[in-house]
Amino acid sequence: MEQPMLQKAVIVGVNLNDRPDFDYAMEELRNLAEACNMEVVGELTQKAVKINGSHYLGTGKVHELSALAEGLEASTIIFNDELSPSQLRNLEGELQLRVIDRTILILDIFGERAQTREAQLQVEVAQLQYMLPRLVGLRESLGRQGGGSGLKNRGAGETKLELDRRRIEERISALQDDLEKLVARRQVQRKQRRKTGVPVVCLVGYTNAGKSSLMNALLARYMPDSAKQVLAKDMLFATLETSVRSIDLPDNKSFLLTDTVGFVSQLPHHLVKAFRSTLEEVAEADLLIQVVDYANPEYERLIEVTNETLKALGADHIPMAYAYNKTDLTGEAYPRAEGDAVYLSVKEEAGLEELVAVVKKRIFQDYVRCDVVIPFTEGRLVSYFNANGNVLATSYEPNGTRLAMECRQADYEKYRHLFVEPAAVE
Repeated sequence: MEQPMLQKAVIVGVNLNDRPDFDYAMEELRNLAEACNMEVVGELTQKAVKINGSHYLGTGKVHELSALAEGLEASTIIFNDELSPSQLRNLEGELQLRVIDRTILILDIFGERAQTREAQLQVEVAQLQYMLPRLVGLRESLGRQGGGSGLKNRGAGETKLELDRRRIEERISALQDDLEKLVARRQVQRKQRRKTGVPVVCLVGYTNAGKSSLMNALLARYMPDSAKQVLAKDMLFATLETSVRSIDLPDNKSFLLTDTVGFVSQLPHHLVKAFRSTLEEVAEADLLIQVVDYANPEYERLIEVTNETLKALGADHIPMAYAYNKTDLTGEAYPRAEGDAVYLSVKEEAGLEELVAVVKKRIFQDYVRCDVVIPFTEGRLVSYFNANGNVLATSYEPNGTRLAMECRQADYEKYRHLFVEPAAVE
């Protein structure tokens, strides 16, 4: 079976005031284009103090771009920044080629990857909100057919434009109504989870850093009988759905682990807005684990992008630990933990225990070590603490069962009046 011919594209970017991350942003744009099944055959950049308001690029560069695209037989031009409606219209008019920007590229990838009903609705809302102000450019050729003034004298193109706009607005409204119902259901689920008092740990980080792979590795290690693996692929935005799994540890402690959509620099505001209900999971976590692709030379920049996105979501106040993944590709020693940072390799399954130790230290601070004697008449408490605490030693005395254990402070306070002798709490 023959492979379909890839669309040839030229990527274009303006380096404003010598941005230190410009080269990486262009490399990322190339990766985004390839994720949309396009072959990047050329690149054009320009240094500038500000973006050209009408054409994004200066006039000379637009002519240079036209000649470059013609010479490389490219049919699509991809711009690194979001184009305004007028820039889009002017560039298409000058170049006579398909013109798209970083935003629509990311929206297209999200549209292709969305699996659940909620993700599909969120992506469609974002795509339509992006499209709405750009209809004039898309319909420019039809719009020129109209003339005169007043509703009765409108041309076919102008009427079509208005119909398109109305249909899109109605569609957005209907989709948002559907989304609100799904959001309400998600909020009920979150409220029920909070009632249980089980801590929530949320995986965040740049797309393709290994969040879903880390979740699967933790499930395989601590929940081997669980069939609830999540999708993990070596591609941008493989996961758009928020997945929540319970991790039960050997010492009877447990926490909920949440996997979220990956971040990327210049994540379109339409998308952040549409996915806000999904990303709210992040803002309600007890601990964030930022998964970092440590093998990426630009990993510090990727951490900055993630932190900026978290700030935009109002989640920058939540305690954070760092999982430096892919350390096996760096030549550095692993697994190792340094404070709240763990250097690991999910692929090699090395460093999982170290990461869980950091998580436990951060989220189980309400646990106390105690030594109690439970009367034989309260045997149910022995069963309770065996199931809900971490019993380190059991012995029997004339007046009851002595347990050396770790348990929640709340449980200790609740049942302490039943203990035969005072517990020594560390």
